[in-house]
Amino acid sequence: MSDAASRPLAELRGVGPATAEALARLSLHTLADLWFHLPLRYEDRTRIKPIRDLRAGESAQVEGVVDAVERGFRFRPLLRVVLSDRSHATLSLRFFHFSKAQAEAFQPGLRLRVHGEVREGPAGLEIVHPRYQRVQPDTPLETALTPVYPAGEGIGQTTLIRLARIALAALPPDDMLDLAPAMLHGGAGLPGLGAALRLLHAPPADADIAALVARTHPAQQRLAFDELLAHQVGLRRLRRHLRAIPAPRIRPDPARRRSFLEALPFALTRAQRRVLSEIDRDLAASTPMLRLVQGDVGSGKTVVAALAALAAADAGAQTAVMAPTELLAEQHLRNFRQWLEPFGLRVVWLAGKVGGRARAQALAAIAAGAEIVIGTHALMQEGVAFANLGLAIIDEQHRFGVHQRLALRNKGRDAARTPHQLVMTATPIPRTLAMAAYADLDVSVIDELPPGRTPVQTVAVSDARRDDVVERIRVACAEGRQAYWVCPLIEESEQLEAKAAQATFEELRAALPELSIGLLHGRMRPRDKQSVMDAFKLGEIRLLVATTVIEVGVDVANASLMVIDNAERLGLAQLHQLRGRVGRGAAVSSCVLIWQPPLSPLARERIAVMRASNDGFRIAEKDLELRGPGEVVGTRQTGQLSFRVADLVRDAAVMPAVAKAADWLLEHDARAADALVARWIGVAVEYAEA
Repeated sequence: MSDAASRPLAELRGVGPATAEALARLSLHTLADLWFHLPLRYEDRTRIKPIRDLRAGESAQVEGVVDAVERGFRFRPLLRVVLSDRSHATLSLRFFHFSKAQAEAFQPGLRLRVHGEVREGPAGLEIVHPRYQRVQPDTPLETALTPVYPAGEGIGQTTLIRLARIALAALPPDDMLDLAPAMLHGGAGLPGLGAALRLLHAPPADADIAALVARTHPAQQRLAFDELLAHQVGLRRLRRHLRAIPAPRIRPDPARRRSFLEALPFALTRAQRRVLSEIDRDLAASTPMLRLVQGDVGSGKTVVAALAALAAADAGAQTAVMAPTELLAEQHLRNFRQWLEPFGLRVVWLAGKVGGRARAQALAAIAAGAEIVIGTHALMQEGVAFANLGLAIIDEQHRFGVHQRLALRNKGRDAARTPHQLVMTATPIPRTLAMAAYADLDVSVIDELPPGRTPVQTVAVSDARRDDVVERIRVACAEGRQAYWVCPLIEESEQLEAKAAQATFEELRAALPELSIGLLHGRMRPRDKQSVMDAFKLGEIRLLVATTVIEVGVDVANASLMVIDNAERLGLAQLHQLRGRVGRGAAVSSCVLIWQPPLSPLARERIAVMRASNDGFRIAEKDLELRGPGEVVGTRQTGQLSFRVADLVRDAAVMPAVAKAADWLLEHDARAADALVARWIGVAVEYAEA
């Protein structure tokens, strides 16, 4: 890397303290930062379009003469400038924010070159707050597309374009700029890094604009490759770092495991047994387990985790189980107590709302060596000290980032030992996404549902048929079954037309007076939530009206009907999770998706996928395609490593090559690996040292 890369922007001509501060807010400190501060989009200022040919909705550049200037004040100050050109047509330029000097500069006969988005206005076509410059009839046009950069308060496009040109002029030769050897990406026919950066900052007039907009241009693909490679190197280094400190060897007690399995009212599936053997093999090693267990809704991940916790306890080690919501954590608490307390194990509860004497008692029990500790983010807080943490279990891990996983692991880490990690998700993750987002973890899949689980039948109806759905609930409950009615909001909102849980609860009580109906939402006190859930589990409540707080962690076998209101507002993964709350018993179960017209194409496609499939992996693939990877794995999954150029869906095909390149770099060129991670991830690389 050349010295130019680290040259501070504050040294550049025209960059005073205020501009330097504004650049710093955009994380721009050096010339190298500017090289990789890529345009969001481009404006074509290489040609002039006649005003007569303009169409509303397009962005265009025109050149003409000022015909008239009007200043007014109706509801706010207004400046209107009328422009005409040789096509004998006129265009209005409208300004709502302007200075006195700016307004006075517009004089009839002034020649302007204007760029902006054309729209229909009160007096014909107009551009609101256009970018403009005073020109002469022979002023040359731009020869390259004009970049539009991510900007911020105190710094505009003109400054960013000027500084980017200075930075590009200082680009070193490719042999100094390229950190990854050409052989790692050369097979893909991608350009050198310098050529890619020059093109992306100033594409020639004949550049493939469609490819640039779709971000599939070879120059963008080259940068995407480097960025994905940096992330892979970082995650693989994290894995090596985590494995460097030994972990306790944990082996199950055969007799106690046999007793545990015999006490269960069901037998483990082949998939559960296979994953359990993978976990056993990891725990028996002296290096820490780093394993992700993914399985569809209801596949039985929790009992596998409990068996691992039993093995840890039998080996004298504590287990911490962390879940993202109190409802899910409470579900684990009940299951672990039911399964493990008969073996003489202490199961301690610690959540954010546990305070006073109860918290003091929980902290004392944890410090004294209680075998199982279950809770939420509270487990990572200061003051929580484990006596001998040997296994950290994180459920619904996509709600947590790498930092949070490491924070829990560090509760049991000392100079000589580190805990094993088992992370779980009910969101099936496509292979290419798992390769990119979980390169620090081994992946196990529970790809089999317990016997007796019947596929849930899914139907979609418009809100006009709401009364039919209410009648369906009446019939199901009369037959001894129970039902859910899920609403996306707690209270009515003017912005969202969704039926709120409170309002729906009142409506259903009026429509179904013979039924006992409960209400559950996230703003209720934990004690009240638990009381409602207990009553629903006991069958005292026949219909439960709830928000999406029941997405995970609720298991009532007698519930056979799930109604999801305003289903068009929810993503595929959430719809699938909610549907998984039914179909847990032997009875045929149904899921009714109520939608509000008109349906967007995206919502229509989501609902069609839900009707067509119960396969969590197929739904996950489609969810990834429709929503993108940030939504599927959580934007914080790799420790705030959001992608600047790469897209895990669009660039999935290169992931195997990226993975091989990462292994090669770590093996043969650690210095280049360091520089690549620093370039693309910057301060976020600190996660690898955690």
